[in-house]
Amino acid sequence: MKVRVEGLTKQFVAQGVPAVHGATFDGADGGITTLLGPSGSGKTTILRIIAGLETADQGTVLVGDENVMNIPVRRRGFGVVFQNFALFDHMTVRENIAFGLRARRASRADTEARVDELLALVQLEGYGDRFPSQLSGGQRQRVGFARALAPHPKLLLLDEPFGALDARVRAELREWLRRLHDVTHLTTIMVTHDQEEALDLSDRLVVMDRGRIQQVGAPSEVYESPATSFVASFVGSANVLHGRVLEGRAQIAATSFRVPSNTSDGAQVQAVVRPHDIHIARMPAETAASAAPSPVSGRIRRIVDLGTHMKLDLALTTGESVTVHVSRKELEPLALSEGDSVLVDLESARVFVEDYCV
Repeated sequence: MKVRVEGLTKQFVAQGVPAVHGATFDGADGGITTLLGPSGSGKTTILRIIAGLETADQGTVLVGDENVMNIPVRRRGFGVVFQNFALFDHMTVRENIAFGLRARRASRADTEARVDELLALVQLEGYGDRFPSQLSGGQRQRVGFARALAPHPKLLLLDEPFGALDARVRAELREWLRRLHDVTHLTTIMVTHDQEEALDLSDRLVVMDRGRIQQVGAPSEVYESPATSFVASFVGSANVLHGRVLEGRAQIAATSFRVPSNTSDGAQVQAVVRPHDIHIARMPAETAASAAPSPVSGRIRRIVDLGTHMKLDLALTTGESVTVHVSRKELEPLALSEGDSVLVDLESARVFVEDYCV
């Protein structure tokens, strides 16, 4: 089922600027499209407009070839899963899952068969007669998915579906949702502010900030080739260093980077570099002892073992700080300790001049 959002704009009376401004994107047909951004970026507003829970000031939402903007919520045929589970506490698991089918007056036999099918799909066989209060948070959210899937929706909308769960359960349910989607192939629009969740689950990312779409693309494309400094710093871990253009070059952390030829001197620039893209080396003894340190050098303030890799917090001689991720295999030969001076390679940094990427 194809989904296209065109020119969506929404302004709430109490706000001075639009909550959503001219949003346009195509959903991944048969895949998971994730609206990713910080709180207040407009992603949930877009989801609620698609669901029919909010009205837009301008724009259209096409599902298939149909403009759904004037279709009532109940007739849109979408499944919605909320962050807070939204289950009926006085109903059993079976009754919760069957709710939408009974509202559509499905036969008793069809309803029972569909509920049995979904209990197996969400791995809750044997839990049908329990009440929500007798389930864990992860189990309750799986009931929420089953209830949303019961009426055979043509589109699934997920509003921070794992936001109320702890980190371990979130990770488990992410894997479960990916497997579930591989079975259903249901076109899905998901909202989250969790970058790892978005990168892990999505076929397409829509990155938002302050009501505007910053970039649309595959997760690998957005991560490897960010369109703006916001995207580079928000999607995945990143260090952001600040500087200015002098004599046609960006001067950042005592390093010179190229900029577009028409960039004026004095323009503010940002360099964004991933922690795993920074390379370090032990400072040669003669350099450490000299009065003139290396142009890009720093001191190790802290070394943290994160299991999968080592994290180093560095204080650069320019006064800025960076975080470096290295493997144990890379770090051991250097024999570094907290307080040691190191050479820092920032060549992998991406430079942005007013959000123009170099």
